[in-house]
Parts: sequence; C-alpha cells; structure tokens
Amino acid sequence: MIKYPKIKTTLTKGVVIPSLIFIIGICLLSAIYPKLTENLLNTIKDFIFVNLNYVYVWSVTIFVIFLIYLMFSKYGNIRLGRNDSKPEYSFFSWISMLFAAGMGIGLMYFSVAEPMQHYSNEIFAGKSQVQRAKDAQLYTFFHWGIHAWAIYGIVGLSLAYFTYRYRLPLSLRSCFYPLLKDKIKGPWGNTIDVFALCSTFFGITTTLGFGVVQINSGLETLGVLPGNSFIYQVLIVAVLVSLSIISAVSGVDKGVKILSNINIVSVVILLLFVLFLGPTVYLIGSFTEGIGNYLNNFFSLTFDTHVYETGTQQWFYDWTILYWAWWISWSPYVGLFIAKISKGRTIREFIAAVLVIPTLFNFIWMSVFGNSAIWFDFNVANGALSQLASNPDALMFRFLEYLPLTKIISYLVIAIIIIFFVTSADSGIYVMNSIATKNARHSPKWQTIGWGILLAVLALMLLNAGGLKALQSMTLITALPFSIIMLLFIVSLVKGLSIDQKYYEREFSVSTIPWSGAAWKQRLKQIISFNDKNSVNDYIETTVEEAFSDLQKEFVRNGIEAKVNYHKNPQRIEIEIPYDVVNNFVYGVKNQTKTVSDYLLNEDNLPDVDDNRTYYPKSYFGDDREGYDVQLFTKNELISDVLKHYDRFIEIISEEKNEMFISSNTNQRLK
Repeated sequence: MIKYPKIKTTLTKGVVIPSLIFIIGICLLSAIYPKLTENLLNTIKDFIFVNLNYVYVWSVTIFVIFLIYLMFSKYGNIRLGRNDSKPEYSFFSWISMLFAAGMGIGLMYFSVAEPMQHYSNEIFAGKSQVQRAKDAQLYTFFHWGIHAWAIYGIVGLSLAYFTYRYRLPLSLRSCFYPLLKDKIKGPWGNTIDVFALCSTFFGITTTLGFGVVQINSGLETLGVLPGNSFIYQVLIVAVLVSLSIISAVSGVDKGVKILSNINIVSVVILLLFVLFLGPTVYLIGSFTEGIGNYLNNFFSLTFDTHVYETGTQQWFYDWTILYWAWWISWSPYVGLFIAKISKGRTIREFIAAVLVIPTLFNFIWMSVFGNSAIWFDFNVANGALSQLASNPDALMFRFLEYLPLTKIISYLVIAIIIIFFVTSADSGIYVMNSIATKNARHSPKWQTIGWGILLAVLALMLLNAGGLKALQSMTLITALPFSIIMLLFIVSLVKGLSIDQKYYEREFSVSTIPWSGAAWKQRLKQIISFNDKNSVNDYIETTVEEAFSDLQKEFVRNGIEAKVNYHKNPQRIEIEIPYDVVNNFVYGVKNQTKTVSDYLLNEDNLPDVDDNRTYYPKSYFGDDREGYDVQLFTKNELISDVLKHYDRFIEIISEEKNEMFISSNTNQRLK
C-alpha cells in the first residue's frame, strides 16, 4: 500500500466548498456565456437600482448618522481590545494600510475620469461651464467622501469590537454574537462567511481586472508594450499576482505594511507635482469652495432620490446607487482588513480616522486631478479631454500630457497603480484566507498561494471572454442583502456596547452597603449559590415577614397606622402605611426570576448551577421605582432599608413644591 502524505490545511469545509462552487460557477457562466449572463444579471441589477434604491439611500444614511453619534457618545472611549491594549501599528502605517485597502486602484482610475464624466455628461448640458465644473466636483466628493468610508467603518468597527473586545474570531459571523449567541458557530455562521468570501472574491476580481486594463493602457501609451492584446494582460497579471502572493505570504507586518507606506509617499509626491505644476491658484480656490459646497449640500445629497427629476434618475442609478452598492459589496473585504490592523484603538479614534482622514485626502486628490483636467480641457485642450471621458483607461495618461515631465510622471503613475494593485491583491488574499479558515493563526503557505492563483486565473478568464462586466453586476447585486446584514451589525453593536458600558459602570449591590463582615462565611455561600423558587419563598416567609411584622408593631406603637399585606403567585409581602391625600407608602419584597448565562451553566468553578432560571427576592415600592435584590439582607438590615425609604418618603411629602405631584395619583400602587 502506498501512503500519501497528509496535506495540512486550516480551511473550513463548511465555508470553502459552497463558496468555491458558487464562485467558480458564476465565473464559468460569465466566461462561457458572457452576454447572456451579463444581460440577465444587468436585468436583476437594474430592477434593484430602480425599485429598491431607497434601501441603499437609507442604509448608507443610517451608517453615517450612527458612526457620528458613536464618535461623540460615551461609548467613544471604549477601546478595541482590553482596556490596557496598545495599537500594534504606528498612526502613519495604520492610515496608509486602511487607505490602500479602502480605495486603491479606484483613486487612479476615477480621479480624472469621474469629474470629467460628470462635467461632460449630456444631462447637465443646459448648465453653464462654471456650474458644471462645480457640480462635477460636488458629486465626486459625495461619492468618495464620508458616505463611502462610513460603509467600511460599520463593518470594520463591528469586526474589531467583537473580535478584540469579546475575544471572538475575526469573522463576520462574530458580529452577530449578541443576536445569535453560540449559533454563530454552526450553519448560520457558515452562511454569513460564505457570503463574505464570495463578495470579497467578486469585488477583488473585477477591480483587479479593470486595474490590469489601465496598466496595459498606460504601458501602451508610453510605448513599453506594442498593444493591449490578451497575452500582454497575462504577463501583467502573472507578474503582479506573483508580487501579491509574496507580499501576502510575508504577512501584514512586512509586505502589506511596507508597500502601503511606499505607496502613500508616492501618492503624495504625485499629488504635489500636479498641484504645483498645474493651475495652482485655481486648484486651491476650487478645493476651498468645493468643501463649502459639499457641506452646504450634505443633507440634500444624502437624502436625494431624484424622484422629482426624471431626467437625472438614470444618472442617479448609474452613479450614486452604483457607488453605494459597490462600496457595500467591498465592505466585507475592506472591513476585515481594517479590523485586523485596528486593535488597540479607541472607538472615537477609529471612527475619526476612518471617516475624516481618508475623506479629506480623497477630496484633495479628486480636486487636484479632476479640477486640473477640467481646467486644461476648457483653457488648453479645447475639449479634447471631454471627448475621452468615456475611455477612463487612457484618460489619466492623456491628462498627464498637459503637464511637464510627462513620461517620468506617467511611469510614476504606473508604479503607483502597480503598488495599489499589489496591496489590494495581497490584503485581499490575506482576508479571503482569514474568512475561509475562521481566522486561523497559522495557515500553510500553499493556501495563500492557492487563493492568489485562483484570483489570477479567474480574472484572466473573464478578461479574455469579456465577462468582467457580468461579474461586476453580480457583485453589485450582492450589496442589497449585505446592506440589510450591515443594519443588523448596528443592532448587535448597540447591544454589545450597552452591555460593555454597564459592566464597567455597575456599582456594588445595594445589599452590600450595610455589611460589617460579621457573617462573611454565610454571605459567601449565598453569593455563589443560585436559588430555586422554594428557597426564595422561605426567605420571604421568614426573614422578610419577621422584619415587616416587627416594623408594623413599632409603627403602631408610635401612633402610625401600618399593615402587612400577603400575596401569592408570585409570592410577595409588603408593609403599607396608608394616607388620605398623598400616595401610600409601600415597601414590598417579591419572588423574582431571571435567566442565568449559558456560560455559567458550563462553568466548573461555580457550584449549584443546574438550571438557566434562578430566583431571588426583589424589593418594590409604591411609586413604581425600580427595586433591587435583597437576598443578602439580614432581618435588621432589611428593617434599616425600609426605614431609609420611609425617611425619603417623609422628606418628599413635607416639601410644598411636591404637593401636586404626590397627590395626583393617590394610592396608585403595584398590583
């Protein structure tokens, strides 16, 4: 018998197998029947964009409002990790990596193309040249601003919070823990991760496919490559994916971090070159005015569905809704990567950095490149750049021809696109492997290499067959259900943060205030025990009844009418002092039930936990204030507690200003 060596793997079959079946199936359909698949998926996409666009509008709006609220709320000081956690990366490296993963090639692809397309669009032809230029900048700001980063921020914050604060796996399933509890470990969790893996793969494949086309176009423009045939695209993909795999295998701390730092420096150099050698005064002025225009129109843009402007509705679907769907479809991948590098940051620091810093840089970048292109088009090129608006692959390089040192800068642009390609691909490979392994710490290198090869093969197959647009439509369709999932992330976050805050704000039990330490052995036994219904009833019928009876006799001895009331189902007893004009004074104790955490049921270090329901004696009052657990009170301590509430009652009714309030619901009491 031949013994084959066992292949070591950390892949989760319940996630990987259905994901690969779906990914390969869709890619094969898109490659074999590109037009049929594209038409079918486009029909579904168009139906969603036209009839369900409000889902995207409201979802993105809620994401923005929720994150801004969190940033200024009491939850902002909560740290993504233990309270003494420190960030793993410097601020510069952290910003560089989240920026490279979040926008990547898109900044190079659309920085000139989008403003020019808005500027030259026929539906805005009735406006003046100045107004078209202002609107082009405004819409570009809107699509690449706070709204886009809020989408990434929701996923990244949810993942980072539940991973580092609750110590759950770095997986989308962990974001549902407050809602699903341990069910996240089963089929529900696998389904969520399958969705995340497919969405991530589709998003990266389509974006990298378009990136290859732009790199090919740039090399052709510079005369490095003689054309844009498929063989050249194969060579480009082979080189770039190989670099991406090497970077991914080396890990986030080395490859991704180093490349991201190099890229951000290169991007800043290119930005400053265009700013100072282009129409500098015009760019600074237009950026300043553009910020004001964006702030003035922020809310109208956020809620605008163009329902009253039928002429611009198709533009709205093709741009704003498409962008929201695109950012949402990318958010599992970008969110996972941002979460991975954000351990130790506070929630306030995380939100401020993710929303403000990349947004501000995007605004500067889009203003410098987009407004330069519009200025050159109007003042120098006589509309030549407007005519190329529909060819974004070549537009960036044609734009650079109007600047000095064109060839050198064109090579720098290609280098930046290549690094963006590699950083997007390597972080994408890392994230896909993380999803597929439930965030296993040490995966064999062949898995990382395998994801890279699969990415390259399917991207090339789709490029050759013309199926990239079909896959892009599939990516946009998946954004609709994921937007609902993201709204549930917010619900989970609210529940998790509320529990988190209450844990640290919770004070000692009221019943511990009068402790002297005399009966500490008895109290320890009570603390670690969980009571059944009968034992609580016994406490009420003995300790509580004796305390109330002694009190009632003493009140009567001092000339105050008092009575003790007994009730069944649930067992409760109360002492009542009746009044004619103001509400009666009532202090009672009832048998109350609560659910014990499942974790405690499985905890060996806590005895007597047999059922997830436990009982305790809870105080209640005639004015409906919230009571508390009194099971650790002795008879005399319980009497003392009643007298404290009675003293409070007397003080309140003796003040004239309280007269109307305390007599408005005379003798309304707990039934």
